[in-house]
Amino acid sequence: MSSPDIAGILESSRELDRLRKEQEEVLLEINKMHKKLNATPEVVEKPGDNSLSRLKILYTQAKDLSENEVTVSNNLLNLLDALLPSGPPGQQRRRIEGSDQKRKRMKNESDISRLSPAMRNQLEACASLKGEQVAARVTGNNAEKDEWFVVKVMQFDRETKEFEVLDEEPGDDEEGGGQRKYKLPMSCIIPFPKKNDPSSVPDFPPGRHVLAVYPGTTALYKATVVSPPRKRKTDEYLLEFDDDEEDGALPQRAVPFYNVVALPEGHRQ
Repeated sequence: MSSPDIAGILESSRELDRLRKEQEEVLLEINKMHKKLNATPEVVEKPGDNSLSRLKILYTQAKDLSENEVTVSNNLLNLLDALLPSGPPGQQRRRIEGSDQKRKRMKNESDISRLSPAMRNQLEACASLKGEQVAARVTGNNAEKDEWFVVKVMQFDRETKEFEVLDEEPGDDEEGGGQRKYKLPMSCIIPFPKKNDPSSVPDFPPGRHVLAVYPGTTALYKATVVSPPRKRKTDEYLLEFDDDEEDGALPQRAVPFYNVVALPEGHRQ
């Protein structure tokens, strides 16, 4: 083992330690923000308050740190694999097989414990959605168009990071009719706000583009906020849906706050 190889391993180890310490600091800040918002949810309505913006920045930092940790960990593994003695062909084969089995066992038994705090929190949040209705992006016949539906979460696989969901009310044009199951990655799922938790009402001001359940359906479409619940003193948003024109104008439709979510980046519809 050469000195440059050892130096690379030590440098990667130090970088991992630094990333994990930063993640712990960011997680502490996130927990402080959660406590603040739970204790005084009305603070976000005060002029000049930046609590939600600060929380978004913290979550972005946690995500970036988690991704950097994965990159550095993979680099460290590659350095270690390159330096392990090869030995005779039979010994090499046994070493590789043993390594594969060990990695599978580690993945099955302790993968969650080795994740960053932010990622563990995210997986816990996903697992807690079992039995809940969520918005799901399902690939349809037109791959250039995003199709979003209300589905029920049946299971969440922590290893594959996939949801098993049930479309309880598929459209009439669905083949075979009846309920349909899908397996979808985390990126295709958006949780709805809690019906019994008014503090979870999203802060979407007039003019903001959102994704919302069209009244009388289980499909979600892009819409523009006309008036949020707080200003209307109700639990409903007043929205104008794209391509919903009637007599040359877009009608304004009332949609409960728990059926409105943020418009995903790069949304195509």
